[in-house]
Amino acid sequence: MNDQITNPILTGFNPDPSICRAGENYYIATSTFEWFPGVQIHHSKDLKNWEVVKHPLERTSQLNMAGNPDSGGVWAPALSWHDNQFWLIYSDIKQIDGIWKDGHNYLVTCDTIDGEWSDPVYLNSSGFDPSLYHDDDGRKYLLNMVWDYRPGNHRFYGIALQEYDAEAEALIGERQIIFTGTDIKLTEGPHIYKINGWYYLLTAEGGTTFDHAATIARSKSLFGPYEVHPDNPFITSWPYPRNPLQKAGHGSLVETQNGEWYFVHLTGRPLKEAQKPLLDPRGFCPLGRETAIQKVHWEKDWPYITGGNEPSLYVEGPGLSKESQHSPSPVYSRFNTGDLDKSFQTLRVPLGENTLSLKDRPGYLRLYGKDSLTSKFTQAFVARRWQHFYFDAETALQFDPDHFQQSAGMVCYYNTQNWVYFHVTHDENKGRILTLLTNDHFQFDKPLRNSDIELGQDIETIYLKVSVRMDQYWFSYSFDGSSWIAVDISFPSAKLSDDHIQGDGFFTGAFVGMQCQDSFSSKPADFEYFHYFPKEENEA
Repeated sequence: MNDQITNPILTGFNPDPSICRAGENYYIATSTFEWFPGVQIHHSKDLKNWEVVKHPLERTSQLNMAGNPDSGGVWAPALSWHDNQFWLIYSDIKQIDGIWKDGHNYLVTCDTIDGEWSDPVYLNSSGFDPSLYHDDDGRKYLLNMVWDYRPGNHRFYGIALQEYDAEAEALIGERQIIFTGTDIKLTEGPHIYKINGWYYLLTAEGGTTFDHAATIARSKSLFGPYEVHPDNPFITSWPYPRNPLQKAGHGSLVETQNGEWYFVHLTGRPLKEAQKPLLDPRGFCPLGRETAIQKVHWEKDWPYITGGNEPSLYVEGPGLSKESQHSPSPVYSRFNTGDLDKSFQTLRVPLGENTLSLKDRPGYLRLYGKDSLTSKFTQAFVARRWQHFYFDAETALQFDPDHFQQSAGMVCYYNTQNWVYFHVTHDENKGRILTLLTNDHFQFDKPLRNSDIELGQDIETIYLKVSVRMDQYWFSYSFDGSSWIAVDISFPSAKLSDDHIQGDGFFTGAFVGMQCQDSFSSKPADFEYFHYFPKEENEA
């Protein structure tokens, strides 16, 4: 049926969805963490066909993440439409290890989604996952979870509510804890809705891995007390290990113009690995945490997920379109338009023309070599999400290094501690070579050993490709763009997943892109194009 929605609706690292409706238009904001520009906003008219239309945090005056940790940066943005403008609340997390979570909460606004968003209003630094509730009496309130750093205490202290004065651009009045969560704990991601005289408080609980869940509670008073849904959790995948949509939790509600209700939520799709047990480990999700949608119905003034409190792969749509659902379009970037495609992002900061230029060599993306792939400051690295379990990505590179500290090529990347780099560099004895460098939890390896591919000086353009096939990926190269030679080493996709990462920084997903590094002279590399081709499961 044309009205059927297939989940997930936003594939490949699009977590913590916040949905709002403005007239007949629907928008979802998702977290971007350390990737710049900040926040992805997607648009739809039918809840099933979505397109990225804006990254609203595109200036360093709004977001400067230089030095931010892996999986720091923008957490859980909350998007709303009220008073004829859009309101976006977000956290910028500066430190995540140890007992503290140092982060700052901000508000930006804009009259149109695709316009220039305001400079931020600072709100507080007491915890993360902020959102703004617009009450029907015209008053506004900030919600966020409060972080408790004290040793021996549970870190998630509760959900705080405080009034926000939009004219003064300041929080006013007393801050109150209105909800401390259920025994699932790790209560975060709050949103409030007022429906039929009830205040509904929606939160995420259980952490953002396989035991994730969403909890809903209600009260006749904004400040509580809140009673928990009689059949809580509202949604979870934890009891359903064979459900292809795992990690269901953190999300938000929306009412269509026809009075139907839907819930968008975080989910993850584990790799299909026939030789691995179902439950331990539960799985690996290199596409990161994605966004799915479920239909909601009401019973006795309580919302329920239609079909039960686990996610459904197929959902009845609202009948707002006769079009079939389309997948994200392949990217065919020739770098001759003057702008990068919206699918591309950089790490932590925008790259100035001394690092990234589309003008210095027209028709090419020129990257001037900067920091290494382990840097949290300025990497000359441009990448896009893995959005499919089966795809090829391809580029063409011109680069003439004269020192081993200079390199450029293609990277499959999770964070500064986990990546595989297929690159051109210089060897004192062999001259220009094509080789591999891997990083797995800061354990580095050169898997080609002494079998580097010698390029000589006559080959001007080197074509590079990665082929991702569910649980494995490998690289190939070509000197003419048509005859490809595969490097006889494959890599496990699982190692580019949240579930493989050590420590606290495991919130993003696999990326693939172009990088150039140089420790002393900023030597440039020129990339002619970057293509991303989704494949069917049965394709070679």
